[in-house]
Order: sequence, then structure tokens, then C-alpha cells
Amino acid sequence: MVARLLPSFNSRPQGGGTAPWDERAVFTAVVYVLTSGCAWRHLPETFGVSPAPAHRRFTAWIRAGLWRRLHRAVLDELGARGELDWASAIVDAASVRAKGGTLTGPNPVDRGKKGSKLHVLSEAQGIPLAVAVSGANTHDSLALKPLIRGIPTVRSRRGPRRRRPVELRADKAYFSAEHLTWLRERGLVPRIARPGIESSERLGRHRWKIEGSIAWLFGFRRLTVRYERKGSHFLAFLGLAAALTCYKKLAKLAT
Repeated sequence: MVARLLPSFNSRPQGGGTAPWDERAVFTAVVYVLTSGCAWRHLPETFGVSPAPAHRRFTAWIRAGLWRRLHRAVLDELGARGELDWASAIVDAASVRAKGGTLTGPNPVDRGKKGSKLHVLSEAQGIPLAVAVSGANTHDSLALKPLIRGIPTVRSRRGPRRRRPVELRADKAYFSAEHLTWLRERGLVPRIARPGIESSERLGRHRWKIEGSIAWLFGFRRLTVRYERKGSHFLAFLGLAAALTCYKKLAKLAT
């Protein structure tokens, strides 16, 4: 699935230069960094690729939009098998400490220490459909519209591609009259807890699904503390983690 999405390697017309690295080895190394949380300089030699070239190729793949397209490709496979539940979408966020860089900010629940916030939107079963990164001081509600817009159009078992769930479930941090109107205009039924009326447990039995989705993502240790100075690099790791999380679901269907 990855191979057909990789950008082609263009050799220099004048010849010479550095020979291309084996792309399977580089991709495996990137997954290892994401999973183990190790620094690039500690990449084991057994992968057959040096840390600097692996990081350069990772950066090139970010510019090519590989991780977003890979996430969509896996969702396409799940959708074609009828494994995506569009009855509702669920949204939530979680904060992590950051060493610095873009898309960071003082975390109000961590004594103002610098951090980033991971925003996740899943379908009804908890399979991540869209992810985003912001500063830790960004209010959760500001990510709602970008996440909804970021839901990819994916294949269905029957009929045309689909990207719109029936309902949107969220806790009271996402409640506002503007959001209710905006969601209804787009044909989504808002199921958002109302401040002062309903508790944050408004999601009820649906809440554990998005919490489980975020827990799956935090199983990739590179996401538990942010070391990347560039926000785009951290978002790339988050996108790859979302793609791998979806692929685990796909792999179970094959067993």
C-alpha cells in the first residue's frame, strides 16, 4: 500500500550524487522511530539506513503529502469492506509536553509548561478519520471545523464515496450556537453536551470509543512527548500513527 504512494526518485541529469536508499528500509525505520520513540541518531544500524538520510527522506515524504494519502488509502480499504460506521463521528483532544517549536503553547493544565494538543475525530467505532495538532493553549472547539473539513472522501461497499457522518458527538467544550448552526447546515446532527445542563459525560457509552482511539495513538511512543521542532513533522508522525491504527483493523479482517 505504501509503495504505490511513494513519490518517484529523480536522479540528477548530470549524474553522480548519492545513490537512493532502499525505500522499504527507510519506511521501516520511520515506523520504528514512531513506535519506539527513539531519537533519529539512535536508529539501529540493523535497518540498513543511516539516521540523516532516513530523516531527510521522512521530510521529503512530508512535503509530498505521503502520510495523509496513506491514511486515506487505508480508510479506502476499510470503507470498501463496509468496516466504517458512519452513524456518528466523535471528537476529542489530548495534550502532550513539547520541547519547543511551532504549534506549541503554554499548557493551562500543566503549570503553563510548553505543550501541543492532539485533536482526533473518529467514526462511531473509534477508527480515526481526521487528526490535527495545535498549541496546548488552543481551545478544543477551534479544531472542530478543520477536523470536519478534513474528513476524507472514502470508498463505500456500495454506492458513491462518502465523507459525511450522520451525527457529531462531543463534550461541552465544543458547544456553541455557531457550531450547532454550522453542523446542521452541513447535514450533521449535533449531539454535544450543553454547559450547565448536561455533564461532560454527555457522550455516554460513545465516549470510551474516542478515548480508546486516543489511547491507541499514544501507544506510539513518539507521540507521548513532542521532540520535533517543526509542527509539520509532529503532525506527520500523528498521521502515520492514525494510518497504522486503521491498518491494524484491516489486518484483523485478513486473519
